[in-house]
Amino acid sequence: MTARFITLEGIEGVGKSTNLEFVRGLINEAGHQVQVTREPGGTAMAERLRDIVLHHDDESVPALAELLIMFAGRCLHLENLIRPVLESGTWVLCDRFTDATYAYQGEGRGQRLERIETLEAWVQDGLQPDLTLLLDADPEVGLARAGARGEKDRFEREQVEFFARVRSAYLERASRYPDRMVVIDAGRSLEEVQSSITIHMQKLL
Repeated sequence: MTARFITLEGIEGVGKSTNLEFVRGLINEAGHQVQVTREPGGTAMAERLRDIVLHHDDESVPALAELLIMFAGRCLHLENLIRPVLESGTWVLCDRFTDATYAYQGEGRGQRLERIETLEAWVQDGLQPDLTLLLDADPEVGLARAGARGEKDRFEREQVEFFARVRSAYLERASRYPDRMVVIDAGRSLEEVQSSITIHMQKLL
C-alpha cells in the first residue's frame, strides 16, 4: 500500500496531542510504520522558526512575516522530512498543516487568501494530506482546556473572537473539501471522539 499522509487540525484545547497518539496506535496496529511530526516545526531548523512564531516576545511579528515564516518552515519540513519519509513507504501523521495557515494566518490574522494559495502552490507543488481529521469544539471550551496546561504561547493569548474566526475558517474548509477533511465533534467524551476517529481511519486503513 502507498504510504499515507494524515493531518490533525483544530483550535487550542480540542485534544490534538491525545488523539495524535491514538491515531498513531491505529496505524501501527494495522501494520504500518508511521512518522509523527508537527507544524510549525518538524525538523531542527523548522523548530527554530516555530520558536519565533510562538515565543518571540521582544520584537513584534507582523502578520505577513508570520505567514512567510510558516511557509518557510513548511518548505523545510516537506523537503527534509515529509516527502522523504513518504517516499520510503512510511506513513506521516502531522499535528497541523496548511489548513491551519488558512485558518490562523488567513481568517485569524486577516492575510489575503490569494497570498496563501500562491505560497501553498510554490511550497507544496500539489502535495495534500490523504485525510485530515478536524477536531472541532466551541472556542470557549477549547480555551478553558488549554488554559489549564500552564503558560500560554502567542496564539493561546488571543481573545475568544480570534478563535471563533479560526474555527469558522476550519469548518468552511471542511465543507469545501469533504473528500479529505472530516469534522470530529471534540466537545464529546474522549471515548466518543476516538470512536469517530476509528471509523474514519478504518476507511483509510
